[in-house]
Amino acid sequence: MTVRRVTIFGSTGSIGENTVDLLQRQGGAEAYEVVALTGGRNIARLAQQARALKAGLAVTAHEECYAELRKALLGTGIEVAAGTQAVIDAAERPTDWVMSAIVGAAGLAPGFRALAQGATLALANKESLVTAGPLLLAEAARHRATILPVDSEHSAVFQALTGEDMAAVERIIITASGGPFRSWSHAQLAEATPAQAVAHPNWVMGQRISVDSASMFNKALELIETKEFFGVDPAMIEVLVHPQSIVHALVGFNDGGVMAHMGPADMRHAIGYALNWPKRCETPVARLDLARIGQLSFEAPDEDRFPALRLAREVMKTGGLAGAAFNAAKEVALDHFLAQDIGFLTMAAVVEETLARLSGEAGLTNAPVDLDTVQQMDHLARKRATEIIATRRIAE
Repeated sequence: MTVRRVTIFGSTGSIGENTVDLLQRQGGAEAYEVVALTGGRNIARLAQQARALKAGLAVTAHEECYAELRKALLGTGIEVAAGTQAVIDAAERPTDWVMSAIVGAAGLAPGFRALAQGATLALANKESLVTAGPLLLAEAARHRATILPVDSEHSAVFQALTGEDMAAVERIIITASGGPFRSWSHAQLAEATPAQAVAHPNWVMGQRISVDSASMFNKALELIETKEFFGVDPAMIEVLVHPQSIVHALVGFNDGGVMAHMGPADMRHAIGYALNWPKRCETPVARLDLARIGQLSFEAPDEDRFPALRLAREVMKTGGLAGAAFNAAKEVALDHFLAQDIGFLTMAAVVEETLARLSGEAGLTNAPVDLDTVQQMDHLARKRATEIIATRRIAE
């Protein structure tokens, strides 16, 4: 029996941890050859994972953490590396299946390198599709590689479309829980704190994605991701607020039928589906008891209180490098909100102003879209967003 080779980028984050959990439940080092694990500053956990899975390589993205990681893995025979380039280099090691769970634009380059090896890329890094969707899909086609969605919503759409004709699809509906601020007033949102924003009512996620969920920027990114991954007209994509987080997505067809994918709020389902695809294997997620749940409710999103959705639709209309600018400005605004430099509502204002400035000074739509221009736009948008925040703080 051939042992399957796997690599996990972002193994110490919430998606990475769930991936490690599933690998261990399915035989661990006896069933899988773990080529590489990469992580951030949680060196103790990265080393623990590497030991448990007998990884060939462990990489921390932070060069200053190299000595700590090397010491933690001394005598194990596990190779150690550190730095951004080391993470990218790890993606060039031959493997069969890669989990891309690095948060933010930092996950773009490793994903491209993994596709160049012809690997199956389980994509949890939504920013890759938002900033460079056509490039990523073209790279996969060039190397006959496969991309599988890991976001719960896009995994749900992918599963609902299995065996279906895309020409028969009328609409795709992705759901949003509404997060901790679903019923908050505009005045309350203006005073929201990072601690309140990370307290998601349904999902256990990392700090950054929890804030993105609270602001609906996560759903905004997923709108763009849906357009890129499934190749549909933006007008066909809808968002529906569903507080119970049981229905993850729905697909409507031209005969009036709607296919809904349901499941518990547990990322191990979407991860396990990608890990075992095209087969289905048992995963340790809770089984739905709809009689106990009793009711499922739905409502339209409020784009006045959560303008990220409106901005995402403008980005899709603009095209070109607008996705790269949108994501970069969002990441900068998020950093400053977490540092309590700006308010919760200011994040969207910063992103909108960044896009407005760049539309007048940079080629958002007419510049060639390649990895170099995507990275250049990422850098420029971060610079403009930082300038905007500094000006706002001085004014205040």
